[in-house]
Amino acid sequence: MTESFYVLAGLALLVLGGNSLLKGAVGLSMRLNIPRIIIGMTVVSLATSAPELIVSANAALEGFPDLALGNVIGSNIANLGLVLAVTLLIGHVEVRPSFYVTDWPMLMLASLLFYGFLAWDGVLGRGEGAVMVGVLFLFLIYLLRFQKPVVAQPPEAALSSKPLTLVLAHLAVGGVALWGGSELLISGAVGLAGIFGVSERVIGITVVSVGTSIPELAASVIAMARKEKAISVGNLIGSNIFNLLAVLGITALITPIPVVDTRLLDSDVFWMLGISFLILPLVFFPKGLRLGWRDGLVLLATYATFLYFTL
Repeated sequence: MTESFYVLAGLALLVLGGNSLLKGAVGLSMRLNIPRIIIGMTVVSLATSAPELIVSANAALEGFPDLALGNVIGSNIANLGLVLAVTLLIGHVEVRPSFYVTDWPMLMLASLLFYGFLAWDGVLGRGEGAVMVGVLFLFLIYLLRFQKPVVAQPPEAALSSKPLTLVLAHLAVGGVALWGGSELLISGAVGLAGIFGVSERVIGITVVSVGTSIPELAASVIAMARKEKAISVGNLIGSNIFNLLAVLGITALITPIPVVDTRLLDSDVFWMLGISFLILPLVFFPKGLRLGWRDGLVLLATYATFLYFTL
């Protein structure tokens, strides 16, 4: 019971911290007059990836590398198979042409880069982490330099008028809550793995990954409700890119991440690659550059199949 309480309390703090950090990050970005689509692909994605970063870095430092890797791989699968699926069941999404020019190719590049590094010697080392962070840095420069003039929009007055002290308070509360939540979640997850006789990989790729994906789900549902669908799609794709390049890249810079359970390489990473690739045909068929409820059902069925074979 104690382990379950730790997991639930940790997830609650992660949701609170992620939401607070998101408010602070978006508020600060609006004060700096950054366009919405850039906020969706960068600021919102980084803020909603903060739970994964804190959990993965903390897990790796505490000696649970499979929890760190499983958290990110499972979160990327959940972002598309669960979060995007639920979003599409709420309403259809018109996909921008940048999806097949920039967003999806970058997602596949990050996924294949991660797989290549991990498959090479079974360890994500500091040098490889530096390369991943470097690729992310170049990607952000590209977004800010080439997409900003095309999609520039006036900021929302409500967000731009937030006092700087309130913005900084959101950032501070978010950071503290995320750290506390990660400590509780890791402790509870490792305890549950021992009780049920499963590996940290299984707990990381299911319970922990879904928990750390809650901020993405909240951000996407809120974006749909507010008719800001560009943020919804950009947030999910950007979050997966950040999970791989920033979360695992930064974690690997802090401490190398070895693979302990080989099923991470033999099975889980291929599910991540597969569902990432699946988005492309879904976007173009039957209607080009549009995702609807049928696509949501396909993604949800894929995620359910993944869980069935994992558990």
